[in-house]
Amino acid sequence: MATLREIAEQVGVSIATVSRVLNQDPQISVNEETRRAIFETADQFHYKKKKIYPIISNVAFLYWISQEEELNDIYFKSIRVELEKQAKAQNIGLVRYEKKDGIKTVAEDTAAFLAVGRFQKEELAYLNSITPCGIFIDTSPDESRYDCVRPNLHSMVYQIIDYLLQLGHRRIGFLGGCDYDPDTGEKTEDIRQEAFRDCMRKRGLLQEKYIFLADHFTVRDGYRLAMRAIDKLGADEMPTAFCVASDPFAIGALQAFNERGWAIPQRVSFFSINDIGIAQYVSPPLTTFHIDTELLCSTALQLLHERLLQKRTAAKCVYINGKVMMRKSCAPCPEK
Repeated sequence: MATLREIAEQVGVSIATVSRVLNQDPQISVNEETRRAIFETADQFHYKKKKIYPIISNVAFLYWISQEEELNDIYFKSIRVELEKQAKAQNIGLVRYEKKDGIKTVAEDTAAFLAVGRFQKEELAYLNSITPCGIFIDTSPDESRYDCVRPNLHSMVYQIIDYLLQLGHRRIGFLGGCDYDPDTGEKTEDIRQEAFRDCMRKRGLLQEKYIFLADHFTVRDGYRLAMRAIDKLGADEMPTAFCVASDPFAIGALQAFNERGWAIPQRVSFFSINDIGIAQYVSPPLTTFHIDTELLCSTALQLLHERLLQKRTAAKCVYINGKVMMRKSCAPCPEK
């Protein structure tokens, strides 16, 4: 790839002139012939200029994830680290706030916010009083007002079930957790649980006895839930495959089934969501959907640019699908 110096030497102008022309500097005065020669030479030499980002200040990063939640699910940490890294590279000045600090600590001159976690109605009302520019990552508490970017968990669950059906499985179970209302604390149906019931019902295969739910999505909860399924269903009633809501949950479930001597995937297959680092090293390596946190974060920052620089006012929601990581925890149904 060519350098600015090489283009300057070819055209017969200074490096500064080449740089200013390629960056569309309106203050530079060059004739059209020189300008055209610079662009044609850059194309001929396959020159790619470094993207220059405008400086954006006073952006709040609301990280409403507790230390315990982050320790139990590395997914949230990966979002935090990736978002801060990309924001720095794009000249976006983030100020991180955490739930323990309280929503009222968010500065009133905040231009926009990026948010991860669950927020109460009064917290959302306070944010709206500060700025209309907000982007939620992984959740969408108010799609009429704020932007959001989310993994398409509904689609992933449907794809998991359809893949297991292709392998001949008909008795498919679900291991998952519950969502909750941030205002009341009451349990609500998680999107993955909702999608599983919806998909299996449409295919005439839904059996409630194959659905097992815990309060959280941790390795420990996955282990306990799997043990409960083993004790309740036994060898005769056990599904031949499980759709699992998250990798930490699936890892705990694999531990339980391995301890009890179940053959995986020969007797029971497992298909999960997240693709955390350890998923490829468990026994057997876990078939799972990879959620592209890098793409989630870059999309969130793109939405931020649209809001602040392009002055977009209509709310936009973006759903990103995952990529299947085929490993060894799925096999054809043994009952075929």
